[in-house]
Amino acid sequence: MLLLQVYGEYLGRLVEPRNIADIVLVFVLVYTVLKLVRGTRAVPMAAGILAFALLYWLAVKQSLATLEFVLRGALLYIGVLVIVLFQNEIRQALITFGNRIRMPFARPQRGQFGEGVYDEIVLAASSLASTKTGALVVIERSVGLKNVIDGGVRLDAELSYDLLVTIFNPTTPLHDGAVVVRNHRVAAASCFLPLTLNPLLSKDLGTRHRAAIGITEDTDAVAVVVSEETGLISFVRNGRIKRGLDATQLRTLISTALESHARQRREEKNSLPEAETNEVVST
Repeated sequence: MLLLQVYGEYLGRLVEPRNIADIVLVFVLVYTVLKLVRGTRAVPMAAGILAFALLYWLAVKQSLATLEFVLRGALLYIGVLVIVLFQNEIRQALITFGNRIRMPFARPQRGQFGEGVYDEIVLAASSLASTKTGALVVIERSVGLKNVIDGGVRLDAELSYDLLVTIFNPTTPLHDGAVVVRNHRVAAASCFLPLTLNPLLSKDLGTRHRAAIGITEDTDAVAVVVSEETGLISFVRNGRIKRGLDATQLRTLISTALESHARQRREEKNSLPEAETNEVVST
């Protein structure tokens, strides 16, 4: 009877709203982390750290004094090691949480695009692909690319097919590097991007493709790449690349990515208090 009474009290505490919320939040957190690291280089690294922890447990269990001494010293630096090894994953996780959990009074972000922008980028990519002219166009969404823009040549010019084709002409000074598009305009050209460190990528991917993957890993931007060697058109989003696209497929991918972002902006704007909405419109 005593055992049943204790068990009943435990179940009673477990079904309290606070404890249920606690369990649900932990589940959501663990699920989100696993979803973020799935398919990334964080998985084999995490397995290595787990193997290290098991080895230390074995050393303690079997009284292996020398091995335990060595591993105990290494454990002092395990926190720094995790931050260094998983810096990209941690940054991407923080960006993801920041984009999904917004304060009600936050102003809507930049980056709403119209259909004309799709056509200009698609037409330029198709034209450059036909001549095997390398190109890299990065489209900013919620996360600002000011640091990338500042490192390139500022243009702040209206986005057009002629401008993109001219920039990536191999005889022009600005062809080397990426073009960053912000709010229907070419913000900068000849921008240099961080390269991805993903060891699982194909060896066929050159520096231009790795730069496109790198910027989409660090931010929520999307990128269009034209290969100089093969003339293939690729689209990159969230660190994932789709290659060998035609004009129709490319336009669909760009519109899907940007329209989903525009829809999110509209929802955020509608959720603002009326007073602040009026303020945003009037400025």
